Amino acid sequence: MEKDLRTTYMGLDLKNPIIAGSTGLTGNIDSLKNLEEEGVAAVVLKSIFEEEIFLEHEALLNQDDPFGSKREQLDYMDMQIRKDNIDRYVKLIKQAKKELSIPVIASINCAYTTGWLSFSKELEVAGADAIELNMFFSPSDIKTNSTDIEKLYFDVINKVGSSVTIPISLKISYHFTALGNTIMKLSESGIKGMVLFNRFFSPDIDIDTMSVKPSFVLSDPSEIGKSLRWVALFSEKAGCDICASTGIHSGDAVIKQLLAGAKAVQIASVLYDKKRGIVKDILNKIESWMTSKSFAAIDDFRGRLAVKKDDDPALYERSQFMKYYTK
Repeated sequence: MEKDLRTTYMGLDLKNPIIAGSTGLTGNIDSLKNLEEEGVAAVVLKSIFEEEIFLEHEALLNQDDPFGSKREQLDYMDMQIRKDNIDRYVKLIKQAKKELSIPVIASINCAYTTGWLSFSKELEVAGADAIELNMFFSPSDIKTNSTDIEKLYFDVINKVGSSVTIPISLKISYHFTALGNTIMKLSESGIKGMVLFNRFFSPDIDIDTMSVKPSFVLSDPSEIGKSLRWVALFSEKAGCDICASTGIHSGDAVIKQLLAGAKAVQIASVLYDKKRGIVKDILNKIESWMTSKSFAAIDDFRGRLAVKKDDDPALYERSQFMKYYTK
């Protein structure tokens, strides 16, 4: 008998729990159509990065006096660069909404606090079904304390939430002083979904050229533990839907996150690593596992291994190795 893989996330109806996360693969219409054909239930478009717009403007500033050093011309170019980037993104949203039958989630990544509001309004007007705020304020600034950094998240959420009517999700990292407390407070701020967790650029050093280079671009299946623990701890407690991300490379991994209580999962690295066919493989694995356990629908087992409000969370909270390294 065919299994019911349907779920909901942020109020969006999904035919299954698999969402294509924000990557280069979700940045053009042909690739998006391929992902839908593969079987994903929703797509998060490649983020529009405020920092990229800033760097593009910075490159113009560093040219040899291209505009006679007239401040008004530089300001105009800054506005034009922003407009061109947003126009391209709006065009992608409109194309995706026209040619796809699955939800289209726009993604914004702002390095500063000024761009979130204007971007969000335009993406809603373009037809996005929801907006994912891909948010990270670096804790490396020694002059800024944790309270000030965390306040920035709530400031952005409040501003964007008051300006758009479509659902908002927040994609965060685990770099918080009190992660559990922050997850709870953010989940109750009015957002509809939270993605655990973001994955960042990891630096490496090339000893031959003595330069910094990127490394570990794709996630590894072993990284699932970073999100699995926190999904299980908060899926039943948070004030919004929880979506799992990072280290999800197989049907087994998706099943684990669903058992932990995730409403949906985002996959990214595996789409590059395994190429075509991986989504169908994941969905087939979920269905065959459900058959072996006599589950007819995802809701029959979702959250069975989540930490309930009155449960002892020790199983997921234990951080030290006791069993394996005591001999």
